[in-house]
Amino acid sequence: MKWRTYPADVLPLWVAEMDVPLARPVVDALREAIDAGDTGYPAGTEFAESVAGFASRRWKWDGTAVDRTAVVPDVMMGAVQVLRLITDPGDPVIVNSPVYAPFYAFVTHDDRRILEAPLGPDLRIDLDTLDETFRRTRQQSGKGKIAYLLSSPHNPTGTVHTAGELAAVAESARRYGVRVVADEIHAPLVLPGADFTPYLSMPGAEDAFSLMSASKGWNLAGIKAALAIAGPEAAADLRRMPEEVHHGASHLGVIAHTAAFRHGEKWLDALLAGLDANRALLGRLIAAHLPGIGYARPEGTYMAWLDCRSLGLAPEVGSTDLAVVTDLAGPARLFLEHSKVALSSGHIFGTGGAGHVRLNFATSQSVLTEAITRMGRTVAHHTR
Repeated sequence: MKWRTYPADVLPLWVAEMDVPLARPVVDALREAIDAGDTGYPAGTEFAESVAGFASRRWKWDGTAVDRTAVVPDVMMGAVQVLRLITDPGDPVIVNSPVYAPFYAFVTHDDRRILEAPLGPDLRIDLDTLDETFRRTRQQSGKGKIAYLLSSPHNPTGTVHTAGELAAVAESARRYGVRVVADEIHAPLVLPGADFTPYLSMPGAEDAFSLMSASKGWNLAGIKAALAIAGPEAAADLRRMPEEVHHGASHLGVIAHTAAFRHGEKWLDALLAGLDANRALLGRLIAAHLPGIGYARPEGTYMAWLDCRSLGLAPEVGSTDLAVVTDLAGPARLFLEHSKVALSSGHIFGTGGAGHVRLNFATSQSVLTEAITRMGRTVAHHTR
């Protein structure tokens, strides 16, 4: 999808896939399964155990109790299923815009209402705005159900929420009876200078949920599997998840993700070193070729959020529907048509996204250099 959506002369820095070879432990696990003809249905708790072990080693967190987990097809389908457990059709789901575009699509397609609590100008959670949104929504909903879908680390900005920020979120959510569902798919991808804090480790998050997967950290998006994790007070909710949901994950996906979490840390460390080097290169390239473009140095993921509003393009009108995640407007269209560089258009990420682009820097340094150089030539011509 990444390399075939656009013509061959376009450099694709849009969808969240990395240009990296597969981790050897994952290759070996898949090859062993194929050689054995092990292509049936998944079984057992090894996936949950591998996530628990990784969390303990990586984050010093031992809160992933295997009996409070459930295998789900992928993180977004898992989020939908969890939201079905804790909300009803028509109920509000709060998000921090700009945020991962499928949050809007999946939630609204399942007949829930999105409410936005925008990030602050520093691209971090605006705790006052979030608290006020919780308070106002509770006032309007009475005793109704409210959920908050948290992106942690945040996509598209690459912000890694601090323990202090998450503690404030948990306290506020608890006060207003808001159930938190944390999308932690990018948790393994925290770059030097920041630390990941699992949301469920926060006091007050006992009734919350987390969704984790190896799909972003080890580039396994095409081999689907994810894990839903319930806090101690949410375990009964998780047990109500329909049996058929657990059959949605690929058996080979479960094998691959288990191998990644259990044996893939050496590969992950090398990957993070490469992403850190690319992050530094990207900063230098933007300073040299795109000095008028705003660049907030990401703390995690492999996404950069570029503020292109200085280009003065026409206001963007678009949709956050899944069918148009390749919908381009404003600067993304400019760079595709004139630079032959494909980026994600900011408007699909909701309020605050217009005039921005999301750039995937998990590619070779030669591709990254060529892409930013092309974009710089386009901006120089456009602003002449």
